[in-house]
Amino acid sequence: MLEVRELSKAFGGLKAVDKASLDVAEGEIVGLIGPNGAGKTTLFAAIAGFHTPDSGRIAFAGHDITGLAPHQVCAAGMVRTFQITQPFARISVRENIMVGAYFRTADRREAMHLAEAVAARVGMTSQLDRQGSDLTVAGRKRLELARALATRPRLLLLDEVMAGLNPTEIAEIVEVIREIRTAGVTILLIEHVMQAVTSLAERVYVLNQGRMIAEGTPAAIAENPEVVEAYLGHGAAKVLRA
Repeated sequence: MLEVRELSKAFGGLKAVDKASLDVAEGEIVGLIGPNGAGKTTLFAAIAGFHTPDSGRIAFAGHDITGLAPHQVCAAGMVRTFQITQPFARISVRENIMVGAYFRTADRREAMHLAEAVAARVGMTSQLDRQGSDLTVAGRKRLELARALATRPRLLLLDEVMAGLNPTEIAEIVEVIREIRTAGVTILLIEHVMQAVTSLAERVYVLNQGRMIAEGTPAAIAENPEVVEAYLGHGAAKVLRA
């Protein structure tokens, strides 16, 4: 479904993403992990159209989408969430979700029904009439997810949707993500909560200093010496094997 080939993006003298490649097949949940500053969010932004790559190619559902604007990428069926959530503070949760729904319909009643259906999927039915400004961190994360789902994506890019949540909230979001995939949405996620990554993802890519250094099952990635050193520093893999 998604093919990224040799993608690069630099900001001045900093090469944030350096010839990174990845694949996501329809129906998969794929993880993208790496240390802070590895370039994960920049790669996401380039895939979703928020950055124009310096080189490389992005194909979605068999079509080249390299360099398309975010609204064009969304129209094709791929949408991303943001690590820092920014709901519209002075309108209700229902109306916030309707903002996403309006991407697919201009009819207010249809947008409202879609928003309410999406709210039920992410466990926000009881909060539909609350203002965006009144939500907890967990509520804002669910709203960000709901607003993206309201665009009716085929592929959902999740950027640290579990950041800042407690263990109970993380477990609840993990189940929501599983149900989203069961409903037919493919998922590529950036996540630092490794328990969530290992329980959700069939495959994991590891990015470090802009380069893709590993790909495989969560179990294989956890035992990869290059991955261990990327997180814990040079020589760490040897010490852990001792």
